[in-house]
Amino acid sequence: MTASPGSPPATTAAVLATRAGGPEVLELREIPVPVPGEGELLVRVAAAGVNFIDTYRRSGVYRIDYPSVLGSEGAGVVVDAGPGTEGFAVGDRVAWSDAPGSYAGYVVVPAERALAVPAQIDLEVAAALPLQGLTAHYLATSTYPIRDGDQVLVHAGAGGVGLLLTQLAVARGARVVTTVSTEAKAELSRAAGAHHVINYRELTDLSAELPPLVRAATEGGAHVVYDSVGKDTFDASLASLRRRGMLVLCGGSSGQVPPFDIQRLNSSGSLYLTRPTLGDYTATRAELVERADELFDAVLAGRLSVRVGARFPLAEAAAAHAALEGRRTTGKVLLLP
Repeated sequence: MTASPGSPPATTAAVLATRAGGPEVLELREIPVPVPGEGELLVRVAAAGVNFIDTYRRSGVYRIDYPSVLGSEGAGVVVDAGPGTEGFAVGDRVAWSDAPGSYAGYVVVPAERALAVPAQIDLEVAAALPLQGLTAHYLATSTYPIRDGDQVLVHAGAGGVGLLLTQLAVARGARVVTTVSTEAKAELSRAAGAHHVINYRELTDLSAELPPLVRAATEGGAHVVYDSVGKDTFDASLASLRRRGMLVLCGGSSGQVPPFDIQRLNSSGSLYLTRPTLGDYTATRAELVERADELFDAVLAGRLSVRVGARFPLAEAAAAHAALEGRRTTGKVLLLP
């Protein structure tokens, strides 16, 4: 249906998970364009971010109702606004990390969670920043506030969070060791500032072989390990920490970590373990905006480089999920309506 000038159409393309399962359960369908309510913005999506949390919801790891439009992150232009959205207007460029249904041409975004995008920042770059950028920011500044001289291990160093986290950690004075799965990814990680890169595909027993390599590269063990891989790396991550070090479990791309005996934290050197989530570090509007503004400022100043590693048409969302889960991507993966 053709929209009148300046108004949204009646329907829009969207990607739905029809049931719990693999990428094959994703379908492109035409759905009604949502109507913004109190405190909501209707946004024409320029790009939607693809994240592991989307695969968790699609597969049933995180329970949702089916069928359901996936996605929660993106950037675009406001085309309509409900009451109670002071501070935003039609035509504004915004980004967001937590608007359900973002795999679509149009999405409703709570104004309270919308981020004003500076005019100098491309909307695709803006779409790549909210979830992974905000995650990297709180990990480096709040969950474990990295200090000058800290020894840091970042798993999946060429991933979206990994590349951003490495840059933020180096800027705070850390020595950063990363793990990757290919030499091409190792080059990307080094370009982001990693001081030492380990290709874990060259190891036959990760739990036994990785910790000695990390200890050698970090002068006795990491002060903090950021582990977004989960099940496959958890044991090695614990063993790579120095006394009173912290393991930050920030994802589970290889699967969720099973229950374990917490006495291991005691016997391994009075270690700390945390499983943070973005929502708890952007719980207020003020904190959300403060973190986002610092990221946008860093991009504009050239201190933070955002890599968009893959772009897929909205209709190829299943291929995007398969590439992400197969660890065939680097940087950010975007869907383009």
